[in-house]
Amino acid sequence: MRESGDRYNVHIGGDASGQVVAGRNNTVSRIDTGPSTRAQITDDDIAQLRAEFMAVRALVEAEGGDKSEQANERIDELEEAVTGPTPDLSTMTYVRRWFARNLPKLAGAITGLLIHPVAGKLAEAAGDTIAAEFRRLIESGGG
Repeated sequence: MRESGDRYNVHIGGDASGQVVAGRNNTVSRIDTGPSTRAQITDDDIAQLRAEFMAVRALVEAEGGDKSEQANERIDELEEAVTGPTPDLSTMTYVRRWFARNLPKLAGAITGLLIHPVAGKLAEAAGDTIAAEFRRLIESGGG
């Protein structure tokens, strides 16, 4: 049933972007899925995660043997990959595999860094796509 006056002509020209609503009795809802709605990462969170990286470096010194130097280089790469502006999932995968092949007795410590709650928060803060890929990385065991 159409009442008189229910006719709308809408013309948008130029480089307009955003939402447009025309009509009668409209309801507009917005769900913000951007980083601002996610848990905030504090300086204490980052300090806690960096302390865990230092603890793993100490394990490498104690257990790494002739591969200690290479292992510490991989840990540096991993720390940058986890705490950088956007988590680098390919580096995380590479480092996890490197430890599994070269220092398997320390692979669990590397996994511990990746499953650390702050690492998860950083991945979530990077957005839905990164967070989903990060979860797959964790669930797959790194491969």
